[in-house]
Amino acid sequence: MTRPLSFHIAPSVLHLGVRGVYFRMTGLKNRQSDNEFDRVWSASIEAILASLSPEFIEHDAELRGFRSLHEAIKRSNKSNVASPENLLNLLLRRKALPRINLLVDIYNLVSLESRLAIGAHDIAKIVGDVSLRLTDGSEKFWPLGAAENKTISQGEYAYIDSSNDVICRLEVRQVEKTKVELSSTDCFYIVQGSSATESGVLDRTRERLALLTQKFCGGEMEVLHSALVAMSP
Repeated sequence: MTRPLSFHIAPSVLHLGVRGVYFRMTGLKNRQSDNEFDRVWSASIEAILASLSPEFIEHDAELRGFRSLHEAIKRSNKSNVASPENLLNLLLRRKALPRINLLVDIYNLVSLESRLAIGAHDIAKIVGDVSLRLTDGSEKFWPLGAAENKTISQGEYAYIDSSNDVICRLEVRQVEKTKVELSSTDCFYIVQGSSATESGVLDRTRERLALLTQKFCGGEMEVLHSALVAMSP
């Protein structure tokens, strides 16, 4: 039996222009790889590379929307690159991306296709509920791939659980604590854009993500929250 999970967004973050859809998937069966998904991955990566260039990355409206969010909270876009832009830059340089596991590969692929920030977090490792709010600097932050906790600045928007642990800083960095592994069966999903993102894009991206996940890893979806319209200042 799965435990309840609530998700809340602070008005101060909505005022910035963050838009997103948030859901959980239960009963997942993660695997390292799948031959059929490999074909989906290869075809999609080939199509993305066909039109990918530094100019595309610089001028794409979705990616520029994330940069505007960072400017609104006075954060450098040079040192704070949104996850979809980081993936696209890596793909442009290497013409390929590292593969992690099916659940992670699926959301990375959909992030590349949509240029939205997408992440999944193992609910078994989340304490209590999740909120998207501005940080006060007291939060604990253990970035994905880091050996230890890092300090986090005041005034950043972040996804934070009930133990005051950051599970995603901005849409830039996820964390070790809630990373998705082969044992993960119940995940909290973030599909985030900005005021540049149309609500239909968010909905279609969520559907694409859920369908691919269900096709290759099973599971049932439960929508937790939608923030489709930015609040006026």
